[in-house]
Amino acid sequence: MRTDVWQHLHSDLTPGVQPDQETYATALGAHQLLLPIRTLAGGTRGVASMILNQASFAVLDAVADRLTDQLRAHAPDVIVAVPTLGLPLAEAVARRLGHTRLVPLGTSKKFWYEEDLSVPLSSITSPGQGKRLYLDPRMKPLLAGRIAIIDDVLSTGTSMAAVLALMEKAGITPTVIGAAMLQGDAWRDMVSALPVEGAFATPILRKTDSGWDAPQD
Repeated sequence: MRTDVWQHLHSDLTPGVQPDQETYATALGAHQLLLPIRTLAGGTRGVASMILNQASFAVLDAVADRLTDQLRAHAPDVIVAVPTLGLPLAEAVARRLGHTRLVPLGTSKKFWYEEDLSVPLSSITSPGQGKRLYLDPRMKPLLAGRIAIIDDVLSTGTSMAAVLALMEKAGITPTVIGAAMLQGDAWRDMVSALPVEGAFATPILRKTDSGWDAPQD
């Protein structure tokens, strides 16, 4: 098992499935990022995986720099962070935009939380775990102006749909969604009403007789 994934900014990789059939290289600005391929249930599809809090600081900085540049045009007044892996990226982006704080959502219920400010939560990497997503009622007054929601990955769009449902419960209409990675395009139907920015994008891979294949547009 490779341990050098998401640790370096490369300049000599060809984007796509790599010869080892274990990794995928994606373009990140002028560089490339090496990601491990994970096989999805059923064995015929796979994804390039990114675990943001295992990335090197140099990679996190590069992702945050790129996403900040993309979000700057939307002029967000507030950054909302989606747990868990969206938290370090959201903080890095908020700092770069000159914000003094952010609004973190949570999956751990504190005794003063309200069920009316919570929704069920699942994702492609942690389905069926019965989690709930909460907005701390003490944070709700901060949600004013132009709001950017930041997560690590948009894939199926189910977790982001939960975030948007939570925002709707709170009477909030976000301005833009930002993510480190846009994975495939299934998420588009879930967030069609909002602009979406991503630091980089990866396809859903198919397993063939000769190995992994990335569908061509």
